[in-house]
Amino acid sequence: MPQIYTCTDASGRKLTSDRPIAECRDREQTILNPSGTVKARIGPVLTPYEQSQSEARIRAEQKERARKEEEKRMERALLVRYPNLVAHQKDREEALAQVQLVKQVGVERLKDLLAERSKLNEEMAFYAKDPSKAPANLQRQMAGVTQSLVEQERFLAEKDKEIQRINARFDEEQERLEPLWQANAATAGPTR
Repeated sequence: MPQIYTCTDASGRKLTSDRPIAECRDREQTILNPSGTVKARIGPVLTPYEQSQSEARIRAEQKERARKEEEKRMERALLVRYPNLVAHQKDREEALAQVQLVKQVGVERLKDLLAERSKLNEEMAFYAKDPSKAPANLQRQMAGVTQSLVEQERFLAEKDKEIQRINARFDEEQERLEPLWQANAATAGPTR
């Protein structure tokens, strides 16, 4: 079945042909049926640079759409997990309680180490004039306790940072969830 290609070239002349028109490669061409009705339109042929720009724009749009879809999916998952503020606060408290429990064990260990160091300091007081004369075992114990204290303080500092991270995560989630909770409350309407 024959097709008719038509376009208007750069100088404004209307061209018609039975195949794509070379003079109109840079502009849209219309394909007509034998009856003269529009069958399809062919866009301009892009230069390699224009083609790469077009593909890059399409990829960026697809990436943005995927990001938005992922964001909506995450919001739906958050809303299922935390249908209201009470559920969210309960999970926050549970997460913080677990870290606080571990931290409390660390604090107890720190107290034990400080007590042990105090005892060792009392023994070292005898060698205050010349600590190098203290028995090697006592010096090793002192060094071990000092090292353990440093590690325990580092451990407790990490637990404090973990508490901050948990609070920051729950704060950020709550900020995202509040509009969703309000929207759900608005769509649910008044209860009877």
